[in-house]
Amino acid sequence: MKVGLFVNTQFPEGYDLAARVPEMVAQVRAAREAGFSSIWLPHHWLTQPMQMLQITPVMGYLAAEARGMTIGPNILILPPLNPVHVAEEAATLDVLTGGRYILGLGLGYREPEFEAFGVPLSERAPRFNESIGLMRRLWTEDRVTHQGRFYKVTDAGLGARPVRPGGPPLYIAGFAPAAVKRAARIGDAWLIMNNGLGTVAPLMQTYREALREYGRTPAEYPITVECYVGAQHATAHEECQGPLEYKYNAYAAWGMGDLPPQSFADLARDRFIIGDKVSVKEEIARYRELLGVDHFIMRCQWPGLPQERVLDSIRRLGEIFASF
Repeated sequence: MKVGLFVNTQFPEGYDLAARVPEMVAQVRAAREAGFSSIWLPHHWLTQPMQMLQITPVMGYLAAEARGMTIGPNILILPPLNPVHVAEEAATLDVLTGGRYILGLGLGYREPEFEAFGVPLSERAPRFNESIGLMRRLWTEDRVTHQGRFYKVTDAGLGARPVRPGGPPLYIAGFAPAAVKRAARIGDAWLIMNNGLGTVAPLMQTYREALREYGRTPAEYPITVECYVGAQHATAHEECQGPLEYKYNAYAAWGMGDLPPQSFADLARDRFIIGDKVSVKEEIARYRELLGVDHFIMRCQWPGLPQERVLDSIRRLGEIFASF
C-alpha cells in the first residue's frame, strides 16, 4: 500500500504566490523524507479570483525535489488540448523524472475553460478517446500518420521519446459509470476522486466488472482523499474546517452539482479522513477493506491551513503508512 501527496497550487486572491513556492518545495521534501511514493498536482484554467499556478511548469520545478517519487497531474484536462502537445510534454517529463511520470487525465466540466479554447463541451468524450490513441502511437512509433475527426499528423514523430516503454501510464478519472468503464477499457488505472464512499463504492463495482469484461488488470487502485492528521483527534476537525470549506465553496461556485449546501460534519462524513494518527489509520484501513484501494493520494493543504500544520500532517501520515 502506497501514499502520495496532492500538492495544492490554488490560493485565494491577495495571497503572495511567490511566497507559496518554497512552501510547496518544503511539503514535497517532507513527503519524500516521510516515505511517500508519489506527488500529484491539480489543473485548471481561468480560475480568477482564485489564483492558481499552471501545472506543467510546477511539475518540472518540483520534479527535482521528488527524486525517486512518481509525479503526475491529478488531473490534466485533456479535451481542450492538442494531444501532440500533451504527448511531447509528457515525454519530456518522463525523461526528467527517469521514467517516473504518470499522466492523470480527465474530461473536464467547466464551460469557461472549453469556451476559451473553442472546444464544445459536447465533444469532450470523442476528443478524449482520439487523443489517447494518438498519444500512445506517438510514444511507441518512430513516425505516425493519423487522420482523425479532430487531429491530424502526417509522417511525423516526437522530438523526445519517453524513458518508460510504451510511454507514461494513463490514469483516467471519472465520476459517472460511462467514465469508469472508459477508464477500464483504455486506462492503466481509474484515478478515483473521493466523492463520498456512498458514490465511490458502486462505481468501484462497475469498474471491476468492466475490467473483467475487457480482460484487463490495472496498474493499481489509486484514490485521492482530503486528509488531515492532527496531534489530537478532538481538535483536528476544527483545525482544518475553515480551509476545507473555502475549497469546497470554490468547487460549488465552479458548478460541481454534487455538493449541495450542508454542514461541515455532513460534508466530511465518508469523504474526508480527519483525526489523529489512530483514527486516521483506522479510516485508511476501512477504505482499503471497502474499496480495495492500494494507493492513497492525500491532499493535506488547503488555503488558510498554516504550513507547520501541513508539514506535521505529512510526517504523521508517513508514520501511519510505515506501520501498515
